[in-house]
Amino acid sequence: MAKMRGPLPAGFETIDETRMPKHVAIIMDGNGRWAKQQGKMRTTGHRAGMERMVNIVRISSDIGLDVLTLYAFSTENWKRPKLEVDTLFSLLVEYIRREIDELHRNNVRLVVMGDYQKLPSTAVMEVNRGMDLTKNNTGMVLNIALNYGSRAELVRAVQQIAKKAGENVLSWEKISETDIQKELYTASLPDPDLLIRTSGEQRLSNFMLWQLAYTEFVFTDCHWPDFTNQVYWQCLCEYMARDRRFGAIGGK
Repeated sequence: MAKMRGPLPAGFETIDETRMPKHVAIIMDGNGRWAKQQGKMRTTGHRAGMERMVNIVRISSDIGLDVLTLYAFSTENWKRPKLEVDTLFSLLVEYIRREIDELHRNNVRLVVMGDYQKLPSTAVMEVNRGMDLTKNNTGMVLNIALNYGSRAELVRAVQQIAKKAGENVLSWEKISETDIQKELYTASLPDPDLLIRTSGEQRLSNFMLWQLAYTEFVFTDCHWPDFTNQVYWQCLCEYMARDRRFGAIGGK
């Protein structure tokens, strides 16, 4: 686990570093419902969600997470109204332009999983700039899922393996889980220890289906813009209280 940076953020108590997750993945859900409850446009909810993302990224780095993965834009999100999609990409560009220097100062490395090259050119340019600037950083990895779908990721992995097998680089009979893992976007990252989904939904929504095989799930009813430090801490505490067995007999 990465070393904690300075004092714990407000709302956090003493952390047992031996039980802390190394990799937290978050499905940031509920921006639109939050906005509706406020009597505001969905785009306002997405802006509030971006500000929450800024805070959670900072906290995650401060408490020493190795990896934070955020589900920002799925392959299915293209089905949303054009104004909403355009707003999401505009907020992505704004986030990188505004935050990348601080991320770099804090030794955070930005990576992306998904077919992000299909995003608008300005978004692609900013993502590439952010990844290039932070590529040598050794602190927390901020892994943002953009134009990501787990089924598409697995199809892509199978295609790469089939190509290697066809070129006799890999034998069909010897294909292993490791070979599949090597072809995933997360090949260089550990699997998530904890998945958090906000807004009360209890499904994966085509997110990291392979990587979440032994991940602990925590669902919270609060919408993403209301995901405070205290709620984050409660999710981490719930994780740390569990006995992860990975198919074996419990040790507690």
